[in-house]
Amino acid sequence: MKIVEVKQAQLTENPHKIESRKLYDADSAQVMHISLQPGQALKPHITPVDVFFYVLEGTPHVLVGEEKIQVNADSLVESPKDIVHCLYNESDTLARILVVKAPKPTAQTKFV
Repeated sequence: MKIVEVKQAQLTENPHKIESRKLYDADSAQVMHISLQPGQALKPHITPVDVFFYVLEGTPHVLVGEEKIQVNADSLVESPKDIVHCLYNESDTLARILVVKAPKPTAQTKFV
């Protein structure tokens, strides 16, 4: 059995300049844990695979396509492949989100 503790997972460098830790990396899927401090956001981007976001803590805003909504903890948001998406923390508290890409992307993410 393999167990990965978030705090022990290695930080990954990313173009968003946010705290991101890779928890799972296989051909079938990729799982990242991201922390958004108040005022932080991802850059709007398009991935070549389906993505879902599971909000662990906080109330981030999620953009999928042209729809942007605030999401509560313990909510899952789907983002189909080839659709622009983004996460924003417009609150005064930390937001922690589990990001799952399936399958693991083999093509580059496009920034818009």
